[in-house]
Amino acid sequence: MPATFDPDNVLLQDAKTGKIPKEQGSLILKETISNSVMMQLAKYEEMTKHKKEFNYLAEGVGAYWVGEGEIIQTSKPQWLSVSMEAKKLGVIVPVSREFLQYSVSNFFSEVRPLIAEAFYKKFDEATILGVDNPFTQSLAKSITDAGHTVKGDLSYDTLMDLYGVLNDADHDPNAFISKRNNNSAFRGIVETIGNNSVPLYDRNANTLDGIPIANLKSNEMKKGELFGGDFDFARYGIPYNLNYSISEEAQLSSMTGEDGKPVNLFERELIAIRATMDVAFMVLKDDAFAKIEPGTEPDEPEGA
Repeated sequence: MPATFDPDNVLLQDAKTGKIPKEQGSLILKETISNSVMMQLAKYEEMTKHKKEFNYLAEGVGAYWVGEGEIIQTSKPQWLSVSMEAKKLGVIVPVSREFLQYSVSNFFSEVRPLIAEAFYKKFDEATILGVDNPFTQSLAKSITDAGHTVKGDLSYDTLMDLYGVLNDADHDPNAFISKRNNNSAFRGIVETIGNNSVPLYDRNANTLDGIPIANLKSNEMKKGELFGGDFDFARYGIPYNLNYSISEEAQLSSMTGEDGKPVNLFERELIAIRATMDVAFMVLKDDAFAKIEPGTEPDEPEGA
């Protein structure tokens, strides 16, 4: 009977390909999910295959006032069918070749934060901003398609305009996505009630008008941008375990050395781990999201 693979006792040099050990893979996923803005806000959809079709409740049932002896009316809920497909997300992390002498478990304990950070940053930029996005949707695209962009500086007026476009579509925001460099502008958002000015930003709770703010860690998001919406209408799924492969001889075309040339692992006595995960994402309703972005609204044509 072949020996059972034990990642605690097998050296990395003897296990250069395979599935990331269950415990370490779970920790990488946990760290990815707990740091990903989109994964914190969107609803998780259980997946066991690369593609999943499921139904969601687009419109619920209604109740009616009934007089004595009257027939109770019947309302029909509206269920819509959608399909969500996973895409492969990969990261390559170069490290010293001494790591080959680590056990598989110890190695992944060391590189876990690097892998998780690469995963959640890439996923967030794709699903929120539409940057290098393999999915057919992103929040930015949904907002553009719905015409829910509010132009202007972050202020009480633009915040009310954001509420307005969402309310017109019968939605209320349950979260905002921002960057920390917007906090100074948030402190200036106040509601005037009589002679009193009431700040809407709570720094300690990190809320705006009582609604939680998730801070995105990305240079791709512009200062002054604020996303908001009902994130019950965003879904993500992770159908498979994480996989990895180790190389000692690859040339990394996306990474250059001090000479400006691609890094060759063999020449530099490095190794590189390539880790991959499959993840799915979709927006169920485009009009459930809106954003504020710097700029001015175009002037209305004369006679409008």
